[in-house]
Amino acid sequence: MIQTALPARKEKTPPSKLKNWIGVIPFFLFAILFLFLPSVRLFIGSFTDNSGQFTLDNLVQLFSQQVILDAYKVSIQISTVTALAGGIFGFMLAYSVTVGGLPKPLRTALITFSGVASNFAGVPLAFAFVATLGRTGFITAILKNVFHMNIYQSGFNLYSFIGICLTYMYFQFPLMVLIMAPALDGLKREWKEAALNLGASNLQYWLKVAMPVLLPSILGSMILLFGNAFGAYATAYALTGGQLPIVTILIGAQIRGDVLHNPGLGFAMAMGMVVIMAVSLGGYSWLQSRTERWLK
Repeated sequence: MIQTALPARKEKTPPSKLKNWIGVIPFFLFAILFLFLPSVRLFIGSFTDNSGQFTLDNLVQLFSQQVILDAYKVSIQISTVTALAGGIFGFMLAYSVTVGGLPKPLRTALITFSGVASNFAGVPLAFAFVATLGRTGFITAILKNVFHMNIYQSGFNLYSFIGICLTYMYFQFPLMVLIMAPALDGLKREWKEAALNLGASNLQYWLKVAMPVLLPSILGSMILLFGNAFGAYATAYALTGGQLPIVTILIGAQIRGDVLHNPGLGFAMAMGMVVIMAVSLGGYSWLQSRTERWLK
């Protein structure tokens, strides 16, 4: 019997590496146009005076003018307060609808609300709070006419530090819910079963097993909330009319030139914000990488 050899099967050539990068080209274009080039512009502008000449005076003023230092201080205080409060409140809500045992429809409603509220900011959010808690707002009128409580005479002021913190909380805690819900879902049931079988109580499981795993994610999320509040501008400006000295409003005043006009100093202040934001995002990425090792 004569056996005929089958023709050799041609191996498929792997796609070129260039084709594998086509999908990420839009991302790199977006990053270059809206992140890299503006950062370069800020860096160059920080060392340029109004006549276009090189100067170090902008950096000197950045660290010497008390009004600028106070603006950074107020911005950091607002960001810290809202990050801590929003982080704690958001974690409690995320816990309630994930491992807390609340009905599933309530989880769907909360996640949907959080997705909308975390992106609701700027002038519409400021107007919503003015219409609700302003001097003639809906809730203010109910408290005054029904319960005979005048919250403004008691010391509350929507157009102050407390008011901005309260307004920022509207988009801070929903962002925490969106971040922490997947992390809580990632806790393995076997960990709790093993802890309970070894005689641990539910409190001991959370203190010695669950919280050490979740802590990097919680801290990283709070850092993200800090950066989210630190870079906010439109909400604070629309709510206070620029009266509260935060760094974003002061940058706008320097570049826009209503009273002040020193774009170079504004660029230097913006570079200071970029540095703070970069450190915040770096810390967030590092903490998230530690969490992912446990939740894989």
